[in-house]
Amino acid sequence: MKKVKGKWMRLIGLFSCSVWMASCQQAPTQQAGGGASYETMKVVTSDKEFVTGYSASIRGRYDAGILPQVSGTIQRVMVSEGQKVKKGQSLFIIDQVPYRAALNTASANVQAAKAGLATAQLSYDSAKELYAQNVISEHQLKTTENALLTAKAQVAQAEAQELNAKNNLAYTEVKSPSDGVVGAIPMREGTLVSPSMGVPLTTVSDNKEMYVYFSMTENQLLSMTRQHGSMDEALKAMPTVQLKLNDGSMYEHTGRIESISGVIDRQTGTISARAVFPNEGGILHSGANGTVLMPTVHKDAMVIPQAAAVQMQNKYIVYKVVDGKATSALVSVSPTSDGKEFVVTDGLQVGDEIIAKGAGLVREGTVVK
Repeated sequence: MKKVKGKWMRLIGLFSCSVWMASCQQAPTQQAGGGASYETMKVVTSDKEFVTGYSASIRGRYDAGILPQVSGTIQRVMVSEGQKVKKGQSLFIIDQVPYRAALNTASANVQAAKAGLATAQLSYDSAKELYAQNVISEHQLKTTENALLTAKAQVAQAEAQELNAKNNLAYTEVKSPSDGVVGAIPMREGTLVSPSMGVPLTTVSDNKEMYVYFSMTENQLLSMTRQHGSMDEALKAMPTVQLKLNDGSMYEHTGRIESISGVIDRQTGTISARAVFPNEGGILHSGANGTVLMPTVHKDAMVIPQAAAVQMQNKYIVYKVVDGKATSALVSVSPTSDGKEFVVTDGLQVGDEIIAKGAGLVREGTVVK
């Protein structure tokens, strides 16, 4: 019995040592005189710049999907994918034969209508003379006048049809609406196309300047608006931004934030912003992705390590050292951070001593050494 009892005592002792060692790894060092040893710091003010990254999509300043305005078979593709084009340059030629025939018919109808108008004019002029000589009645004069008006209307109608036929013929030559770069060309010679088709013939992207779209949170928007008084003033005060490309390299030119949407997305709680970057070298391509890096400068700010704060819903708790004991304080922080530090906007004062590390292990009233 004594041997069994001694064995159990040794097991309990080993278990106690294991628990003690585990607790020593997680908790601050206990001092011989009572209390725990924590790293503390005095709250001071300094200027702090945070750089926040936002996932972004890159688009051409002008991305135009080219759709045909008339139906027909593509006879010629005048450009190649990736080619630079000028405004008004021909991109595609659609079969022109039926549209030339329609134009010839419309032009002939105009000539026939004009001949009918000339005949009606002669009849009316003759009727006026006869009416002046009391040879015909007023009814006959009015009849010839109405025939003249009808002939004039027929000429106008024929000319409108001729203009429509000219436009349709012109539309068989699909032209670029702006300077830019040609995108993918899914349609080739012999393909039947129409204005109602869902897929564009190609896309022309104006890439001299590129739009870079990204989203900001509602809290960031509110912070900027409060700081500058209004969204217009916030836009004016916006710093230049940088662009990190998908391969991790930094784009050589800086951009400017041009607009911020006034509507918050209900599903994501974010607001859309647009930056503009120059693209003289053609490095940026429409449809690419990147990261917008936006600096935020805080003047005379109270900066604390994130390890000094414990998040409680949308607030943070910091432990001040008061009379040698940990005293919790509820603080507000700026929505922008670098993942290592916070800017405290409310809840602390310059000169306060706080626990700088391990705030999650501290309890109210803990003796701090």
